[in-house]
Parts: sequence; structure tokens; C-alpha cells
Amino acid sequence: MDLFGRLGVANPNGATIDWDLTPADTFGIFESWGGKLRVRDRMSRFYYFFIDNYEKPAQLLLMERGIKFARILARVLMPQELIDRCVASQGQGGSLDQSYAIDGEIRAWLEINLLDGVDESILLPVETGLERESLETGLPRPGEPLPPFEPVSLPGEPVIFDENQIPDLMARYNFFDSRYNPKGAFPKVLVDSGDNRTVMEMRTGRMWQRWGCDIKTTLGMQTQVVTWNQGRFAGHDGWYIPTIQEALSLLEPEKNEKGLYLPSCFSLEQPFIFLANGRKPGGQWYIDFLQGTVFYASGSNPGGFGRCCRMLG
Repeated sequence: MDLFGRLGVANPNGATIDWDLTPADTFGIFESWGGKLRVRDRMSRFYYFFIDNYEKPAQLLLMERGIKFARILARVLMPQELIDRCVASQGQGGSLDQSYAIDGEIRAWLEINLLDGVDESILLPVETGLERESLETGLPRPGEPLPPFEPVSLPGEPVIFDENQIPDLMARYNFFDSRYNPKGAFPKVLVDSGDNRTVMEMRTGRMWQRWGCDIKTTLGMQTQVVTWNQGRFAGHDGWYIPTIQEALSLLEPEKNEKGLYLPSCFSLEQPFIFLANGRKPGGQWYIDFLQGTVFYASGSNPGGFGRCCRMLG
């Protein structure tokens, strides 16, 4: 059985590895509709290898990609020195993007050890995803007893941050962040609003969308916020893009069953979202719920997913 048949890929005979596709290309191609390659068929699938360096040691993964579709198919066990050498040759990016393209040395190793005949001992298929997200939260409803808690005041107005300010921000509130403050923890008191659309966090006095919106450009996200407010999403206006502090207050020190560093009441459909804060000297801050950290991207980044909050009271 060949590689794609082993992994249970639909139409395995038509699947091939795209050696020219890199992590840096994928957002523009598959999410922003403005990339160098126009993918017209939403059912088309592309396959490429990349290095995931978010956790140590770095790993070699096989990715399946399509328009608004992404899943990791497998991890490949290969000599760690080849992976580390490839990462070192590309430098440690300050943007916190730790997905790296493979080099010629890794490609040659893959062609010999994996593609010429699947060695199942080096291929670890990855089981991903849930069949369906439940609407049940298991949280208390309005009026039900809550544990004692101390309110915390978080800024709702965005300011511009540079990277050097982030550690102090984490320490002030003891926010968890897998990169900046992995031992942090910010206790939450969540209440199910009862509308299947929102939850309330009582310590910070915020109402949060449990879902949100799909990938949008920066302008598209601003327009979406206006639409939510004009339409009184979940019966309310006052929705806005969260600040770094507000978004970090949601992070949990451990991943939930959906693979996110979030309480389980939040959807997995928004793996990373816009934040309201700009970055000094340039760029935009985001939060990645899959990696449990904030990161920045250049001002030319096409966009991201959206999840808004509003102040209670």
C-alpha cells in the first residue's frame, strides 16, 4: 500500500506530494483569496511536508491542505539532526511562526526512506478532529450559585505593544502563555448565557462569542463587527475585537479534547483570531489557541479568524 492509501486519503491514486509548497505560501493560497496560486476547486487537496518547531524537539509532519481546510495526516520519524539542521539554516523567526519548509536533504531522505516504499515503522498517522461539536457546556446558568471570586479589571482599549512588553504583561495577570509564561494560570468563572451562542466570564466582566467568524481580511473583520452590532448578535450590541489581555484571559494551561488551550465551551472553528492591538514597530497581534500563545504578523498579512467580546453591565 502506498503512502496515501496507508493514511486513508480519499482518492489516494490522485494524491501527490507538492515539493514546492511551503508553510509561508499556504495562508495566501488557501485562506486569503489573494495568493500567488488561484485554487478554484474547493474540494482540491494539496499535500506537503513541513517542520513543526513549536514544541521541542521539532517534528516532521505531513499536511493535507485545501480551501479553508487543513489537517495533519502524519508524523514522520527521521534522524533528528536532519530536522534540527534544516531549522537552524532558516533562522529563528521573530514573528513566532515556527513552521518551517523542508530542505533538499530532508526531501532526499523522504524519497528514499518513505516514498519509494512505505516503511510503516517511521510513519505515525495522526488522529484529528471531532465528529461534531456539542452545544452543551456543563457550565452554570445565570442565577445559579457560583464560587467566590475576585473581579479583575482588564483594559478594553487597545494599545500598541512591542515584544519586550509582553512578558511583563503576562506576569502582571499571571496569564498562561505556552511561550512567554508556561507556568501561568488565570482562573475563570464561566457562566453559560443559555443562548447556545455566548458565555460570560464573571471575573473580567466579559461576554464572549463561543464561535465567531471565518477567515477575513482586516477590513472584512471590521465590517463583520459592525454587522454583529447592527444585528444585535445574541441580543446585544457593544461587540468589539478583544485586546491581548482579554484574549489571554481565556487561555488554559492544558489543551482540551478539541486540541485547544481553551475552555471546552469555545469552538475549534476559530484556531487563531485577530487582536485589537498593533505591534511596535509594525504589524498586528493575534492569539493562537492551538499553540496557546500570542504572535504577530506583518501589516500586510491578509487576515485571520474572528471572535469578539463585549462588556457586561
